[in-house]
Amino acid sequence: MTMASAAQTPSVQPTVTIVSHPLVQHKLTLMRRREKSTAEFRQLLTELGILLGYEAMKDLPLELRDTETPLESTKAPVLAGKKLCFVSILRAGEGLLGAMLDLVPSARVGHIGMYRDEETLQPVEYLCKLPKDLAQRKVIVLDPMLATGNSVVAAIDRVKESGARDISFLCILAAPEGLERVNEAHPDVPVIAAAVDRELNDRGFILPGLGDAGDRLFGTK
Repeated sequence: MTMASAAQTPSVQPTVTIVSHPLVQHKLTLMRRREKSTAEFRQLLTELGILLGYEAMKDLPLELRDTETPLESTKAPVLAGKKLCFVSILRAGEGLLGAMLDLVPSARVGHIGMYRDEETLQPVEYLCKLPKDLAQRKVIVLDPMLATGNSVVAAIDRVKESGARDISFLCILAAPEGLERVNEAHPDVPVIAAAVDRELNDRGFILPGLGDAGDRLFGTK
């Protein structure tokens, strides 16, 4: 059984990996349900983040190091190079950040704060705090939803301005419009998602979607 497939949705770009594992799809369906409590939604987002993070980091480089087991000395693989950096797009990205840090506790963390202007649907930045040596690190940008793609493109712009060259974007849900926007602006940035939904509505929300991820995550709906 393969962990991921890039051929489930005709509109998916070549740089997109849809993680089709049954557990991912099952948990995503549970998240979609409107009756889920804030606590349940938050827990499911964490669990999905761990499963998607596994896919996003499957190609990390390894090196052999001397290791003492209780029985003998051996050479065993460990992660090579500089520690990873996870960049959370506030505020909803925080729902994925904890899961990623559970996988790689030593990773560096950056934050980019943005909100969407409800009339123009354009991102407005209010915070940017990133490690200074991103050129030497693999960077994974985090946001549960890729809707219009405007905020994600703006965040990746900032990450690249800070020197990052090896960048991926991880989300739960994506819209075809958002994928096209990211692919046009940053064709070198692969996207990892649990699903690509049908379309955006006139307010820029993903359909069928799961609602506003930030509101459901923090109980502000």
